[in-house]
Amino acid sequence: MAHTTSGRKKLLTRIRRIQGQAAALERAVDQDADCMAVLQQIAAIRGAVNGLMAEVLEGHVREHLGAPGLCAERRAAETDAVAALLKSYLR
Repeated sequence: MAHTTSGRKKLLTRIRRIQGQAAALERAVDQDADCMAVLQQIAAIRGAVNGLMAEVLEGHVREHLGAPGLCAERRAAETDAVAALLKSYLR
C-alpha cells in the first residue's frame, strides 16, 4: 500500500491521537464524568476516525482507481471493493 507508506508518519500520528482520545473516554466513563463530557469525547473520536478514513480512502482511490493503464476489469473490481467498504463503514 504505497499510499499509506508515503504518509505513514502522518497516519500514525492521527492513529495515536485517536488512541489518546479513546483512553480519555475510558477514563471519563470510569470516573463517572458528566454525560456531556463523555458525549463530546465520543463525537471527537468519531470525527477523528472519519478524517482518518477519508485520508486513507482518498489515497486508495487515487492510486488504485485512478492508476493510468488500469484495465477495465481491474478498475471494476476495485470500484466494487470500495463500494462494499463504504456500505460497511456507513452502517
